Amino acid sequence: MGFGCNACGVTGCRIIDSPRERLIAILTNNFVPCNGRFPFLITIATIFIAGTMQGIGASIIATISVIFVILLGIILTLVISKILSKTILKGMPSSFILELPPYRKPQIEKILVRSIFDRTLFVLGRAISVALPAGIVIWLFANIGIGGENLLTIIANFLNPFAQIMGLDGYILLAFILGIPANEIVLPIILMCYLGGNSLVNIEETQMIGNILIQNGWTILTAINVMIFTILHFPCATTLLTIKKETGSLKWTIISFLLPTICGIVICIITTAIYNLIFI
Repeated sequence: MGFGCNACGVTGCRIIDSPRERLIAILTNNFVPCNGRFPFLITIATIFIAGTMQGIGASIIATISVIFVILLGIILTLVISKILSKTILKGMPSSFILELPPYRKPQIEKILVRSIFDRTLFVLGRAISVALPAGIVIWLFANIGIGGENLLTIIANFLNPFAQIMGLDGYILLAFILGIPANEIVLPIILMCYLGGNSLVNIEETQMIGNILIQNGWTILTAINVMIFTILHFPCATTLLTIKKETGSLKWTIISFLLPTICGIVICIITTAIYNLIFI
């Protein structure tokens, strides 16, 4: 379910009877990309991988690159789950039994009401509760200036030294941070920063997006690290609120934030170091 929405994936963990294994599943749910991250992954792969090749092979290689980073997230899900089960969530494994209920004629009205009110509105309500204040914050950062520079530029310059170690830049890292309400707005924030605008930018033409990114210093290394960090970074705010509700613990919510983020930072640093060692 996490491939559709990580927040729904977290609520889906309710079917796991073992509290320990349910918690492990919740903490590692964000290692797989939701629908909000797929368009960004596909766009970057199309621009920087397929764009450097010719013919049908370009699309195939771009597809393989997206599949590869998804498999990376799945592998890390298994590895981190194993580590958690042997350390802070150590315990006896349990068997998973799914009991099939008696077959009955579906009651359409109850199905619709339950799916809409118990799931859809629950997730949408949490999304709206964080999207509105986050939108205000982004607008303020883009429109409030100090010494001739807006807050976005000031913060990006502060983040830039660390972002360079990860093979990114300050604007990219800031976009991921400000994109915590929803993964869909990470690319629009990056474009807004590069274009010096004061509102989110929505450009649908892939070639135009590619030109803007390349003009602002993106390379194949930048694209690779962005794809990795897109898979491996903190859950969106809706997912974090859902984790807090499901676990009833701020500690596990913080751990769910840190686990993928630390993995993403470490892997990006390693990738950058290997790239520099080989090509520079």
